[in-house]
Amino acid sequence: MIIGVPKEIKNHEYRVGLVTSSVRELTSLGHQVLVETQAGVGIGLSDEDYVSAGATIISNAKEVFTRSEMIVKVKEPQAEERAMLNKGQILFTYLHLAPDFPQTKDLIDSKAICIAYETVTDSSGKLPLLAPMSEVAGRMSIQAGAQTLENSNGGRGLLLSGVPGVEPANVLILGGGVVGSNAARIAVGMRANVTLLDRNLDTLRALDREFKGAVKVIYSTTEIIDRLVPEADVIIGAVLIPGAAAPKLITADHVKHMKTGSALVDVAIDQGGCFETSHPTTHADPTYIVDGVVHYCVANMPGAVARTSAFSLNNATLPYVIKLANLGYKKALLDDPGFLAGMNVIYGKITCKEVADSFNLHYTDPTVAISMH
Repeated sequence: MIIGVPKEIKNHEYRVGLVTSSVRELTSLGHQVLVETQAGVGIGLSDEDYVSAGATIISNAKEVFTRSEMIVKVKEPQAEERAMLNKGQILFTYLHLAPDFPQTKDLIDSKAICIAYETVTDSSGKLPLLAPMSEVAGRMSIQAGAQTLENSNGGRGLLLSGVPGVEPANVLILGGGVVGSNAARIAVGMRANVTLLDRNLDTLRALDREFKGAVKVIYSTTEIIDRLVPEADVIIGAVLIPGAAAPKLITADHVKHMKTGSALVDVAIDQGGCFETSHPTTHADPTYIVDGVVHYCVANMPGAVARTSAFSLNNATLPYVIKLANLGYKKALLDDPGFLAGMNVIYGKITCKEVADSFNLHYTDPTVAISMH
């Protein structure tokens, strides 16, 4: 199979779909890998490194898209990239379609086979291709919150850890999944006062055992959110409904009752965000202020630590890329129900129910959709 790796073009996105070690694995299996020039420069991988791994360097994205049977990316295709997709071409990347109708429409119109990292599941129902970046984003969220609290960024002027004689900041984490648990680990390590909310009792019990009282783990209700929000200095939004838009747990009214200079870090912004006052920002301009509260809503947080993120992501995605390349998409997906769950759009049909429901569009069972072609 001919596999294409275009250079990412989203604002301050330096990750790359395939690192050189992944290219070597694929070329050793007889596949051809086309890499756009300078695609890996942001993580310290030169064109020469890719050539040494067996790739062919291509001078522009258009040729990569035109010649490739499968495109492997990191972030959702931007409008100019979506225009280059071809009918029947496999696109394997993060998509986050539920809050993004323009992208959804373009992917439907492209008639491409669009497989989203974030909805692939494993045998236990977990999200193995979202987890690596959730780990990164969860850990980064506390760094972002700590920086956002600084006076120079509009914050309250708090040191997250406090110092002897001065109390630490109050960190409230909404969600105890991969993002939330990783955020809690870093926040505890930075000696913040940490509270975590979740609605899964098994998750709360596991985190209680792990943190041994260092984190207050509380069952999430509207009442408890109402009580804790005004006390928080930093709130981390880490709630995920796979494939669907994130629930708005913090309302505009909540924000009005927060301390001036407190911080909201919305890690769920890729799925629309879990704060009512959230809108996507970029690494170039990461924050804005609403009612005195600083919002950090960067939609590609792990892109700021691109080398760590790219290698971590490839560790998870490479087996799936190999499966698609070796078996073709039909056998690869139909033989693995969890992998099949990653297919969001095929030949103009939406095969992810959460995406279809988000826009009141027709849903087609993925097995049926594949059988039509």
